[in-house]
Formats: sequence, C-alpha cells, structure tokens
Amino acid sequence: MCMVTVHVSVPDALSAPLPAELHYDMTDPYAVRLSLGAPAARSVDWVFARSLLTEGLRRPTGTGDVLVIPRHRCHLDSVRIVLRSTAGAALVDIAAATVAAFLRRTVSLVPPGTESLHIDMDRALAELTDRRE
Repeated sequence: MCMVTVHVSVPDALSAPLPAELHYDMTDPYAVRLSLGAPAARSVDWVFARSLLTEGLRRPTGTGDVLVIPRHRCHLDSVRIVLRSTAGAALVDIAAATVAAFLRRTVSLVPPGTESLHIDMDRALAELTDRRE
C-alpha cells in the first residue's frame, strides 16, 4: 500500500487535492487498485492492470474506462489517470516518482512474466463457476 495525495478534476470544477492509496495484492498479481478518498470510510476504488500503469509512465495508454497519460502539460512531474464511468469522468494527477516507486515495489514482489505463478487457479475457477470450497 502506498498513501499519496492526488489532484482530482471533474468537468466544471476546480482541481482539488484528495488523499488516495495505491494497493497491490500478490493474490491478484496482474492488477493494481487506486482508492480515492482513502482512508475515509467511503473511498472509491478503481482496479486496473498493473501493466497499464507501468506503460503509462512512458506513453499514453489504455482504452475504455481507464487511460494513463505520462507527464501531462498541466502537471509536468505527474502521471494523469483518466477514469470514466456512466456517471462521468475524473482526471487524477499523481506524482510520477510516486507511481514509479510503487511499481518498483510491486515488481520486487512479483516480477513481470511471473504473475501466473501467484494465482490460485483452483480458487479462481471456483469463483468463476460460483462453486464454494
């Protein structure tokens, strides 16, 4: 877990600082979670691919609900994460150095290419087929 302060912008509003957490769980090794508003009781969680965040440090990437853009012109030392839902969109700016340090820690836990070694396939299949152990 990595506590950070992000700057969040939504349409027709000013950017505002907001506490957030970046999470990595070895039992879900392909994903990272961004919790906005943490440690507040009602944080908003977004889960997306670790590779998306990694690639987004170098070049714009992503499609659909999550886009990652490096060194955005509004915040040259930050990474911009665009979060889209049916309710609208939010622009989340987070320090690039913080994201890079977080990703280095995830790589030390689960190097890229070894993620499948950390998945409990029996449990995953049971969840997919809704069977209880």
